Amino acid sequence: MGIYVNPGNAAFAEINDSDYVDKTLLIDLINQTIGKKNKLTCVSRPRRFGKSYAAKMLSAYYSCECDSHGLFDDKKIAGSNEYEKYLNKYNVIWLDITGFTSEVKDSSISFRKIPEMIKRALWKDLCESGFTPEEGDSLNEFLLRCVDRDGGKPFIFIIDEWDAVIREAKDDPAAQEAYLNLLRGWFKNNNFTPKAVAAAYMTGILPIKKDGSQSAISDFKEFSVVKPRKYGEFVGFTESEVKQLCARHNVDFETMKLWYDGYSFQDVGSVYNPNSVMEAIENNEFDSYWRESSAAKELLDYISKDYNGLTKTIAELIGGVEVKVNTKGFANDLTTFHGKDDVLTLMIHLGYLAYDSDHNTVRIPNEEIRLEFQQSIHEVRHDATIKRLQESEQLFADTIQMNEEAVAAQIEKVHAEETAAIHYNREDSLRSVIKLAYYSYRDHYVQFEELPAGEGFADVVYLPKADSEWPVLVIELKWNKKAESAIDQILNRKYPSAIKDFGRPILLVGITYDKDLKAEHKKHSCKIIEYTE
Repeated sequence: MGIYVNPGNAAFAEINDSDYVDKTLLIDLINQTIGKKNKLTCVSRPRRFGKSYAAKMLSAYYSCECDSHGLFDDKKIAGSNEYEKYLNKYNVIWLDITGFTSEVKDSSISFRKIPEMIKRALWKDLCESGFTPEEGDSLNEFLLRCVDRDGGKPFIFIIDEWDAVIREAKDDPAAQEAYLNLLRGWFKNNNFTPKAVAAAYMTGILPIKKDGSQSAISDFKEFSVVKPRKYGEFVGFTESEVKQLCARHNVDFETMKLWYDGYSFQDVGSVYNPNSVMEAIENNEFDSYWRESSAAKELLDYISKDYNGLTKTIAELIGGVEVKVNTKGFANDLTTFHGKDDVLTLMIHLGYLAYDSDHNTVRIPNEEIRLEFQQSIHEVRHDATIKRLQESEQLFADTIQMNEEAVAAQIEKVHAEETAAIHYNREDSLRSVIKLAYYSYRDHYVQFEELPAGEGFADVVYLPKADSEWPVLVIELKWNKKAESAIDQILNRKYPSAIKDFGRPILLVGITYDKDLKAEHKKHSCKIIEYTE
């Protein structure tokens, strides 16, 4: 067994000895592609979402120079009809590209040398594995001879962090092109790919870089966090898996959900950050473990880019508003941005935003990522957003102190600044105004929209967190009526009945304004009372 050729199963055995969540049915999806037209697969997902675990698992399953029955016989994949057919039956080429980029970064070598470094490493490993080249062979010719001399057994390529060169050499197009040419030589080569490649599995953060409008390696079937399709359940932990972990370790599931849920895929439902879930369990503490990742510092650069509308969008996201995004034009790299949509799309791939494919919107997924955004806007001096944060904190203080004039004035200001005239009176716009105005809520509250309560649905309700002493807030926004009428609706429809046993005082906040678009000044008014039965 070598480092890169048939590396064996020791790496997966180490993972298996820990609190392993069984994701082995991923193997079945790859088995279905072996020797087929769709045998080239690229699955991209954010950092700390189990990419390397999957690569090590696949290597242990396919590598022909080890026996992995002991690792897989008790796993879900053992129930597959083709389990034995492919188990330890292939020569495997396993590459972690970050190993090569790290070597370059620690020396004076150019990133352009990485393809040659990879070729030399494979050549050496092949020779040490008992294969012998002929004089003048290129690496591809050598690999073809290996296939012929091993009874026609083709290779399965497993490439972890495939996009490391694209990310690390982001300002060196020549280095990127040299690396992509290496991949083309393996996976887009009619003289090599059909005979030498049984299947390929690549994983990384970014989808395959586009060459113009097309993928640079167009034969790969791609599954990203924007469209994971059948690989959705393997992107992270599913809700049922997290519930089982919480029950096993006596951890509160609802708190786990608040901190690390927020991603969602079609036919899968909620998906959690695996690394953060396991860190919270092992450390017995809910915290942001994202900051320990090198991805955290990148957020500072992206949210401070000078694209039209981006500052406002960041404020909306922190306020809990879902924002429209067009993911189609993203070039799948870290430098080619044509506007805020490309920045938002990159943040989806990095895991900072959760994407709703049904509505083409993004949102900040959970408490962990919210903390990263909040920290980042201070570090990059996102002045407009910081100002809104300060105004929001003051608005909460004014609301709790029942300073009606100050509350009305701030809601009016946000309504005018953040809502286009054509949408000024739309119901969804009104809720967005509330969320933007109160957007620092997550320090003390959990926010609910359209909360089923009494005989209707409350517009926006803020329930205080366990460690907060602030009151419950029930907010209703109306137009062309007195502020008291909004309070009357809250009472008449019995909204407080659903939260009266929450154990905190309840403040009812009614805000109204004149919706006449011709009015020179759309004066807002506010009424705040403390609920009593």
